[in-house]
Amino acid sequence: MITVIGETVADTFVPAHQPTPGALDLRVRPGGGPANTAVALGRLGAPVTFAGRIPAGPLGDLLRAYLSDSDVDLSRAVTAAEQATLALAAVDEAGHAQYAFYANGTADFQWTAAELASATPESACVHAGSLALALEPSGPLIEKLLHERRAAATISIDPNIRPGIVPPDRYRRLLPGWTSVADVFRLSSDDLTVLRPGATLPQACDDWHADGVRLVVITCGADGAYASLDGQRFQVPARPVTPVDTVGAGDAFTAGLLYRLHTGGALGERLTGLTPDLLTRALTFASDVAAETCRKQGADPPRLADLAA
Repeated sequence: MITVIGETVADTFVPAHQPTPGALDLRVRPGGGPANTAVALGRLGAPVTFAGRIPAGPLGDLLRAYLSDSDVDLSRAVTAAEQATLALAAVDEAGHAQYAFYANGTADFQWTAAELASATPESACVHAGSLALALEPSGPLIEKLLHERRAAATISIDPNIRPGIVPPDRYRRLLPGWTSVADVFRLSSDDLTVLRPGATLPQACDDWHADGVRLVVITCGADGAYASLDGQRFQVPARPVTPVDTVGAGDAFTAGLLYRLHTGGALGERLTGLTPDLLTRALTFASDVAAETCRKQGADPPRLADLAA
C-alpha cells in the first residue's frame, strides 16, 4: 500500500475568452497536488489510500468522486466541517497556469494529531508534500508522522512550491526537515529556483544526499528529468507533446515514478531494491505519464490502458 497525505483542491479555471460580458464564467475541476498523485497512482493500478480532510457539500462530493472513481481508497479520509480549498487558475497560451489560492482556514490544513494517526495506515511508502506540508497546523504534524513511519516505509516528498501563498523564506527554513526524512525528493526546476537560488542541479542533489535523501529527481519541463541516486546521475528526455495545459503534470510524474518503483519491488524502507536500470525505466515511464496528463485540461492523468494504447 502507498499512502498519500495532503490536500484536495477545487481548481477553478478562467477561460481565455469569456462568453458573458460583465461576468466571470468559471469551470471547476477537482485537483490538489497530493490528490492528483493519489488519483494517478490509482488509475495506474497501484494500491493507494488517501489521507485527507475532505469537506461535505458539492465541492467535497466532487473531490471525493475524483478520488474514489480512480480506485483510491478513502476509507480513512476525514469528513471535515471546514470549507474546501479553492485555486483560481489562469492558463496562458503555452499551457502554464498562474494560481491564486483561497486556503485560509480551509479543511485540508486543520489536522489534529489523532485524526492524522487514524487516517494513515501502515504502508510500504508514504508520500506527502505541497501546501499541507508547508502550512500550519498540518505541516508540523505531517512531518512528525513521516519521521515516525520512516523505520518501515519509504518516504517520498514533493514540495510543489507555491510562493504566492507560502513565502520563499519559509520554504527554505522548512527544507532541512524535509530532506532529513525523505528517501525520494521530487521537485521541479522552478521549485529548485525558489528553494536553492543559484544552485546547480548537481550541487543541490549532492547537498540533499548529504542530508540523507537517496533519490533526488528534478523535472525540467520540455527538457526532461534529471535524477541522482546516491550521486549517480541520470537524465531522460521529455516525450514531445502539445499541451492543453500543464496542470497536474508534475504530480502525475511523481505517481508514475512511485508506481514503477512499486512494481519493481523497490519501495519499503530505504529503496534497497532500486537499481540503475529500474530507475531509468521508472523515469521514462513517469515522463510518459506526465506527457499524457498535459493532453487534457486540468489534472486528468491517464490510466494504464491509455498508456498502452
